[in-house]
Amino acid sequence: MIEKMQFVSITGPKADIDRVVDQYLSRYEIHLENALAQLQTLKTLTPYLQINPYKGLLAKALEYEKLLDSGNIQTNLTMTLDEAVALIESFDQQLTRINEQKKELEDQKKELEELLTQLEPFLSLDFDISRFLQFRYMTCRFGRISREYYNKFETYVYGSEETLFYPCHKNDRYIWGFYFCPTKVTDRIDAVYASMHFEQLDVPEKLYGIPSQVQVQLTGQLQQTEKELTKLQDTIAELLQKQGEKLYAATRKLESQSRNFDIRRLAACTKEDNREVFYILCGWMSVTDATAFQKEIADDQNLYCFVETDPYSTAHGEPPTKLKNPKIFRPFEMFVKMYGLPSYHEMDPTIFVALTYMFIFGAMFGDAGQGVCLVIGGFLLYKFKKMDLAAIIGTAGIFSTFFGLMFGSIFGFEDVIPALWLRPVEAMSNLPFLGTLNTVFVVAIAFGMFLILITMIFHIINAVRMKDVEGIWFDQNAVAGLVFYGSLVAVIFLFMTGHTLPAGAVLGVMFGIPLVIIMLKEPLARMVKKESPVIEGSKGMYFVQSFFELFEVMLSYLSNTLSFVRIGAFAVSHAAMMEVVLMLAGAEAGSPNWIVVILGNIFVTAMEGLIVGIQVLRLEYYEMFSRFYKGSGRAFQPFLKKSKNK
Repeated sequence: MIEKMQFVSITGPKADIDRVVDQYLSRYEIHLENALAQLQTLKTLTPYLQINPYKGLLAKALEYEKLLDSGNIQTNLTMTLDEAVALIESFDQQLTRINEQKKELEDQKKELEELLTQLEPFLSLDFDISRFLQFRYMTCRFGRISREYYNKFETYVYGSEETLFYPCHKNDRYIWGFYFCPTKVTDRIDAVYASMHFEQLDVPEKLYGIPSQVQVQLTGQLQQTEKELTKLQDTIAELLQKQGEKLYAATRKLESQSRNFDIRRLAACTKEDNREVFYILCGWMSVTDATAFQKEIADDQNLYCFVETDPYSTAHGEPPTKLKNPKIFRPFEMFVKMYGLPSYHEMDPTIFVALTYMFIFGAMFGDAGQGVCLVIGGFLLYKFKKMDLAAIIGTAGIFSTFFGLMFGSIFGFEDVIPALWLRPVEAMSNLPFLGTLNTVFVVAIAFGMFLILITMIFHIINAVRMKDVEGIWFDQNAVAGLVFYGSLVAVIFLFMTGHTLPAGAVLGVMFGIPLVIIMLKEPLARMVKKESPVIEGSKGMYFVQSFFELFEVMLSYLSNTLSFVRIGAFAVSHAAMMEVVLMLAGAEAGSPNWIVVILGNIFVTAMEGLIVGIQVLRLEYYEMFSRFYKGSGRAFQPFLKKSKNK
């Protein structure tokens, strides 16, 4: 069902807008429209321009809230706006100061780790590094060289140059060490080593001393830094634990205030002209909310509200759609929304979809045992995960269980319980002219005809709501189509049951006149509306085109009807598939392999359940929705969340 809407216009002094939003609008759901667009004929209005002062503070609050385990916070704590702002500002100052200290310590920790990494290859040295770097007549360079070039260096350079290389540490790729050379030839020796890809390492003063002793000192400093970092982290955790509930409440208050403030983007203002400025807000409310809102503001002298009561007024465009269905049918709104929300004046097909989907699914997947599994699994999944699809599976499983009892099938076994109606594979019917057919096929076609007639009635109801003359009387799904198809169904029923058929003249009227009306639907609709010309363009071309369109309409009636055969086909195929499973399990011998039976049931339930679910949805969309439903509505989107204290 679609909740009835009313268009409301709210106005009051510009300076009073925050009070109105907090005191009234936050307690109701309102789908706001742009006031300037709605009142564009008025040239005396201007946009309500004002920068949101809460966005920056809210961004900080949301950032800090990420540090909280907000999922475990359950609080009814409320705050005033001033309290929320003061709390966030104070928290920001404290956390900023702590984060600055934390950043310094993290930089210090990183520096110490880099120094220790740089020192590690030289730990075998038992000399003070600084002494090597302070020789007067000798130059010392620390660094590393790859093994490949070190071997070449030993072969071609080491014996012919005035240098001495001392290796300290080796791995698979590099050799770390240092070399000496006379100061007077330093440039030439540095060039030689550079040609051998020697990578010089600058030795900072913090590494001066005996490496093993320096390592102990740096390790101690690193441990102390890590302790201080841990202490700061504990301080932050303690602060969050102490202020967590208040921070959460303050964030919600700022979030609400920021969203409320953003209402100004959709408001319009009257021009100043040295007079008091008023704001104007426009939007849609449900009839229930609009009535309650009017009563609540009745004594407010600074607030005026006008409500448009004509449901067919087009002055403000098409109202948004808000679905409101009983809880048991609510999960099926998912299928409706997948196709498209109904427009405001269109029927909500949710209940129809729910009933037909569950019934058809059960008929196509009739097994009492597997149906019970779908019920248990679907509703458990819905309870813990709140998935609409899980609820649909659970309710469809109820009908699978029902039809399983009607077909006498439980986990594929056909001889355990009696069939309350028939067994799909065995039941046959003798029909005039057609001969012997499977009964479930015949019933499926008859059920499909019934659904097509129902959808035609829905089409007529929608057309009446839309005041569409062609859709009411002349369309293939309108009264003309209903008379033709209904007459055809009646004649087939009389013929198959052996009753006397109407006279040929009556049949001619029942079939012929509706088809002529359908073929001439456009000129007939224009005549009723008193539009001219009655036929646009060439009349000959129009009649040729209309004839072929009528032929297509006849084919669509046939194909749509035969499409429902799949209901019976899947009922038969399910029984046949389980028969194969039981055959593989050796059930015919009297002692089935229960592992095969269980695995086969799981496979058939999963695979056929998925296929049947898709096929039923196809029937809903292509054979039923296409006859009466457009799904061109727009969703009702309340700008503000309704306050809990309403």
